[in-house]
Amino acid sequence: MKIAKIISVALMQGMLLYLLLIGNPGMAQVTNTKQSAPVRPVPPTRDPHTAGYVAATELPDGTIPSPDADGNFIIGPTHNHAPEMMVQENVPQGTVYQFTMNSQDSKIYPGIAREPNTFGTVDPTDPAKLIVTTSHPAPYTRHIEAYVPKQYVPGTMAPFIVGADGPDHALFTALNNLVAEGKVPVMIAISIGNGSGDAQGSERGLEYDAMSGTYAEFVEQEVLPLVESKCQVKLTKDPEGRATMGGSSGGSCALIMAWYHPELYHRVLTYSGTYINQQWPFNPETPHGAWEFHEHLIPDSPVKPIRIWMEVGDRDLFNPNVMRDNMHDWVVANENMARVLAAKGYHYQFIFARNARHVDGKVKQQTLPEALEWLWKGYHPVTK
Repeated sequence: MKIAKIISVALMQGMLLYLLLIGNPGMAQVTNTKQSAPVRPVPPTRDPHTAGYVAATELPDGTIPSPDADGNFIIGPTHNHAPEMMVQENVPQGTVYQFTMNSQDSKIYPGIAREPNTFGTVDPTDPAKLIVTTSHPAPYTRHIEAYVPKQYVPGTMAPFIVGADGPDHALFTALNNLVAEGKVPVMIAISIGNGSGDAQGSERGLEYDAMSGTYAEFVEQEVLPLVESKCQVKLTKDPEGRATMGGSSGGSCALIMAWYHPELYHRVLTYSGTYINQQWPFNPETPHGAWEFHEHLIPDSPVKPIRIWMEVGDRDLFNPNVMRDNMHDWVVANENMARVLAAKGYHYQFIFARNARHVDGKVKQQTLPEALEWLWKGYHPVTK
């Protein structure tokens, strides 16, 4: 989808700065040889009222939406920590279990890596396709932390949330307080570290950016049984009691898990979701990677039982690579997501954060408790 013809002055200035920094786009294309990483230009500050963006309710500075509200909201520019993000001594503290998984023990992800300081080249016949020749098999060690609340009753089935790019101690702190306040169910949180690297040709990119059910199957078959064994817990099989979350590519991965396996997950939480064209290897069924979500998949598919909370920052990423395919603006991608979710009647809450960068830590500290409370609305545990 093309960016609206009428753009804000700030966006135009940012784009001009971007062109000055990269010079000739043809000269900017890099090859698969070792070299210094290209300097990313500073993303322009986007105006949430830009023509073509979704209509949104602008909230007073320092406030966030109600956890009962669906729709589009603008927050900021001040981002104060929510009280639930602070450790409270009078609140029961859960137990955090730590362990690792090695690549040689995985049947699904034996491990790959892209050579340091190498990058792909744009396919001369298709600007939306990146060719990477420096990716090769490589081992990794994956770190995992699992949070079990103090209120968990051993032997009972527990709802849970799976998070990408773990460990996520901020999530564990929020859950200690939210569980104690009765705002979310007594739930387990599983933070799964990635297999290293980033983007095309890397293990993290393969796990998070691939448009398939493979990562959800990896979690189901190799991670969750390990968590149950090491933490002595039982994890629910009810998809209403299962959530995913993540930021950037971890965010798009969270939706990918639920989209391709809605029988496993119904709840999704994303910060600066990478709903852009970053899939590798190329897949002709989804040639534009996660951009396909708002371009084709959601508009052209029956509504799935997915509830999704999303956030994007006004200074989120804007085309920070060699591709010139108009599918690398994180703000436009998330705006498009909000539009198609609304058109299809999904339950969603979308936050446009002023004064916020990519996966902005201050925004997460302000919004995560409300996001979790919104995410778990309507959950009723299966008693049988």
